[in-house]
Amino acid sequence: MASSTTASSQLGLALGIPGLGLLIPTDATAAAEDRDLDTEASHAVLRLTGAVQHYEWGGHRGASLVARLAGGEDDHEGGGDERPYAELWMGTHPTAPSSLAASGESLREWLGRRGPAALLGRDVAARWGGDLPFLFKVLSVARALSIQAHPDADLARALHALRPSTYRDANHKPEMAVAVTDFRALCGFVSVQELKDVLRTVPEVRELVGKEEAVKLMGAKEHDGGIGVRPYLQSAFTNLMTASKETVSQAVSKLKNRLNIESKVRTLTKKEQLVLSLEMQYPEDVGVLAAFFFNYVKLNPGEALYIGANEPHAYLSGECVECMATSDNVVRAGLTPKYRDVQTLCSMLTYKQNYPEIMRGVPVQAYVTRYIPPSEEFEVDRCLLPSGESVTMSPVPGPSIFLVMTGEGKIEADSMLDEGKAKEGDVFFVPAHTEVRILASGPGSMQLYRAGVNSRFFI
Repeated sequence: MASSTTASSQLGLALGIPGLGLLIPTDATAAAEDRDLDTEASHAVLRLTGAVQHYEWGGHRGASLVARLAGGEDDHEGGGDERPYAELWMGTHPTAPSSLAASGESLREWLGRRGPAALLGRDVAARWGGDLPFLFKVLSVARALSIQAHPDADLARALHALRPSTYRDANHKPEMAVAVTDFRALCGFVSVQELKDVLRTVPEVRELVGKEEAVKLMGAKEHDGGIGVRPYLQSAFTNLMTASKETVSQAVSKLKNRLNIESKVRTLTKKEQLVLSLEMQYPEDVGVLAAFFFNYVKLNPGEALYIGANEPHAYLSGECVECMATSDNVVRAGLTPKYRDVQTLCSMLTYKQNYPEIMRGVPVQAYVTRYIPPSEEFEVDRCLLPSGESVTMSPVPGPSIFLVMTGEGKIEADSMLDEGKAKEGDVFFVPAHTEVRILASGPGSMQLYRAGVNSRFFI
């Protein structure tokens, strides 16, 4: 702990953190001594408490990673806790900011009071102000999320200005999911050939698309990256998504009855099995039919999926860590009881027809794999540390949030305020320019994730 202005100034110069030496008055008075601990906390590794979101699609305690990490296994208000545990948020987003475990103060407010330049790094503070540019989450998906897309920066600003109560952020929301368990999702439009197969073999979809659009798509050729197909695809998809509730209900009922009959004489395709599962979760929903338009993606643990702006997707099942730009803007159009903005979604999509790239990360040192998306706001490290081993995370010029997913051990840093014990569910905020050493102990390995600003941003 710095015990004088001189020591604090020297530390600030050594770390390249402006203003560190100004946090203590020039007079070495008793008041300065009383504020010593507060000054140290300003640049310490801090324990955080994440915020839990109880969305309907989440898993219940006993079957939810989010519940386990957040301590949701305990009884709620004296009785059995039957709430779904869907997401654990770690960051400064105003909807659900993390708080300091020691005081309960929100991380967002704490950063604002301390001054972001020293804690977030000068480049990060200059680019994004006093907030973390990324939002870190854990998701426990027990039933399908909505068919949705996230607007690009320009559209996000426009939607926020037009309907701020629905679109609360003027920021875009690219995101990346790293599978913790087997994880399933719909993402992006299928190829031209697969789409033609759908129109040939799924009469219920063909009927809602319309004869004219179906003919155009059946005659389309896949060249120039599918650019020529996009107007036909957009028109066909829009026809499907804007069909009347009665028409959709009848089509879904026909599809369900036909597949149940055919399942007795043939093995249904994986996509057909999926749509029957979706129909059970969301009866009479247009999203059941829309699923035929999208790639069905399965991730193994450790594999990741990046979703850029204006790309359709829906998480279906499994558990993952997710990182994104700090935003909660979602445009929905199916598989949800929430507000649907169908016209906006149909008009904003890119209509690219590519199977999404499955990211497997790159090793950056022993036991550590890094996932680097195209977005400058974030990246994720996955650390699988055997018991008795240690790893040192080098200082970076931006902030990080660490989450202990499984196992136990210790986190060491020059600026720790406690003994640094780390166990399942512990969350730590690590200021810029802070080296962290992680040691695994206990009977099993330690699984830990770090979210931080994309390292390419600093190049």
